[in-house]
Amino acid sequence: MATMSYSLLALLLSFPFLLGTGNSATFTILNQCAYTVWPGLSSGADSPQLSTTGFVLEVGKSNAITIPSGWSGRIWARTYCSQDSTGRFTCATADCGSRTIDCKGKGATPPATFAEITLNGLDGLDFYDISLVDGYNLPISITPQNGTEIGGGNCPTVECAKDINSHCPAKLRLTDRDGSGKGVACKSACEAFGDAKYCCSDEFGSPDTCKPSSYSQFFKSACPRAYTYAYEDGNTFGCNGANYLITFCPSPHWQPPHIVDTSRAERSRILSMFVALISIMMAALSRQFY
Repeated sequence: MATMSYSLLALLLSFPFLLGTGNSATFTILNQCAYTVWPGLSSGADSPQLSTTGFVLEVGKSNAITIPSGWSGRIWARTYCSQDSTGRFTCATADCGSRTIDCKGKGATPPATFAEITLNGLDGLDFYDISLVDGYNLPISITPQNGTEIGGGNCPTVECAKDINSHCPAKLRLTDRDGSGKGVACKSACEAFGDAKYCCSDEFGSPDTCKPSSYSQFFKSACPRAYTYAYEDGNTFGCNGANYLITFCPSPHWQPPHIVDTSRAERSRILSMFVALISIMMAALSRQFY
């Protein structure tokens, strides 16, 4: 009886924990760039704050982070980062101003390519998009894993895989701080010129008055599925019950890794070997009789 009471108590104590993690998601952040990046994560105003908001990610490495239900925020990558003799950490692009590898909840300084995700939003759906509204610093993709669309089927990958830096208009180009003149990011027209018509502010601060510019159309031609100005429609995607793979520098024809049930795969391999062995034995026996 005492054992049963203890088990019941343990179950009751764990129940809130199970409820709290039921709708959490795993964000796997993968670096496929040819260089090290320093991902950053920032939470929206009404979202749970994350314990980790910045880290280093070397070439080919990934990091899986558990994100709580109801979270909404941005993921990006800082590039060309270094630490000076005083220990101050800074980056040439998308720096978050924390002076440390962890962003301490701070957002990125434009220009930066953003993956934007909201978990368990309207009707319990997740929403995700790629934003170039604040410019661009490297290619990125968002791949939902094991989720379903509203009408059924797999949720689509959204990507901005083109190297915009190498084609960035001169007036928008951000060059490396080493004085080499190398383009390391591409500013938005709002960031470059501060004009209300590009920033969708003041008299241009509504969907009726904020229109695409030649600069936003440049970004759109490179990445048709990304947001390129503040009031652009049709580039947010919905998904139900997914985890998310955020990839920096996805190759144009890259496909996400297939999730395999290793136990089933191993059983299948053993069965195939067993069938092959039986076939060999049967062939040997038949040669003895003929």
